[in-house]
Amino acid sequence: MADNSRYSNVPIRTNDAEIYQELLYKRHIRKVKQYMSSDLASPNKVISKPSITEIKHIWKTGDRYFKLAYKYYGDSELWWLIAWYNEKPTESHVALGDIVIIPIPLTTILSAYYGGQ
Repeated sequence: MADNSRYSNVPIRTNDAEIYQELLYKRHIRKVKQYMSSDLASPNKVISKPSITEIKHIWKTGDRYFKLAYKYYGDSELWWLIAWYNEKPTESHVALGDIVIIPIPLTTILSAYYGGQ
């Protein structure tokens, strides 16, 4: 199975820009590593719908992607799969009452994600 880290194929840049020098000095570091944003393929382009089951969840107060990932995948760190599948990168993109789809099985979703990049 593929590495579950969403950062496994993301370019990393170092930042030592002058604007941050005071902050870096206070933290006793010279530079910071930053992960670049990925351009992700739409899940609709890389997933064969018959191969997955979609669980519909109505978004309510207190919901978080990491809580749904823990409930359905047993791993809260896989929250980003739900965000990617729904094409809503953060919880602020989801409104109360929206339907959030949880795709399963996990192995199929991970294969589609890593195969589609």
